Amino acid sequence: MFYYPLARHFLFKLDPEVAHELSIHQLAWMGGTPFELFFRNKLPSRPVEVMGLKFDNPVGLAAGLDKDGDAIDAFGAMGFGFIEVGTVTPRPQPGNDKPRIFRVIPAQGIINRMGFNNKGVDNLIENVKKSHYKGILGINIGKNKDTPIENGKDDYLICMDKVYAYAGYIAVNISSPNTPNLRQLQYGEALDDLLKALKERQKELAAKHNKYVPVAVKIAPDLSQEELKQVAESLLRYGIDGVIATNTTLDRELIHDMPHAAETGGLSGRPLQNKSTEIIRSLHEYLKGQIPIIGVGGIDSAMAAREKMQAGAQLVQIYSGFIYHGPDLVKNIVNNI
Repeated sequence: MFYYPLARHFLFKLDPEVAHELSIHQLAWMGGTPFELFFRNKLPSRPVEVMGLKFDNPVGLAAGLDKDGDAIDAFGAMGFGFIEVGTVTPRPQPGNDKPRIFRVIPAQGIINRMGFNNKGVDNLIENVKKSHYKGILGINIGKNKDTPIENGKDDYLICMDKVYAYAGYIAVNISSPNTPNLRQLQYGEALDDLLKALKERQKELAAKHNKYVPVAVKIAPDLSQEELKQVAESLLRYGIDGVIATNTTLDRELIHDMPHAAETGGLSGRPLQNKSTEIIRSLHEYLKGQIPIIGVGGIDSAMAAREKMQAGAQLVQIYSGFIYHGPDLVKNIVNNI
């Protein structure tokens, strides 16, 4: 896209969150109109079947970029094989205090501590209903910040009930570093309790709606090998349909001397690339190929996507790489994967 370097030059002069909101607003306005020609990609079909779903290509938009599903049609025009919206919570919430997004430009990274800011699950569903996207739509769900962690399961079930009829798959976010104590849900009894409840509700909803919607769990890149092994065992035990690896990292080793490195929050982009790939490699070994992996973290080229897939991912998602490289990244990966 010839225009994107120019657009990025302008956007990167703005506060990152202002730039993000402006971009989503513009894309929402342009989606489904002749102005789509500025970002539309005509891509070859690279079909793949994962979680019982048929994806037109294996390249998806990661959650967090379009939290409220405002610009689904515009992202669809860019050629994504699937789009994941959210993270969405039962009730609207403003998220953490601003500023809360920081560009680490020398490393093509982003630090965010958004805190699940969103307009709530009901608003998201209305936007999904209005969209015309024909690809696979994932809906990423979380818990409200003021819901005690011991009651977190209830928030996930509320969201699951509401999004089930509209989702191609449901992603369960238990790994954001920006909601207090959320990552505790990745461990031991808390994880088992949540997974058991989700699978029981999935069975009920499948009967009610006469369709099976896969459930994928999104995990952190900061797990030890032993923790990762235990997560894999829980995912297998409860028959979870997929795992998304990984969320953002708290690790600052690769950017310790760069601007904004001291900011709290999750780091994404190129500094996460190798770390997330190694998590995928280990996870693939622990899962023994029985649960598909969606690879995400620092994918900024076709080669980076290939590395994720060689490590064991069957699908990939982009986020920070998209912000730095624009819609051409989708075309580049799909054409060369």
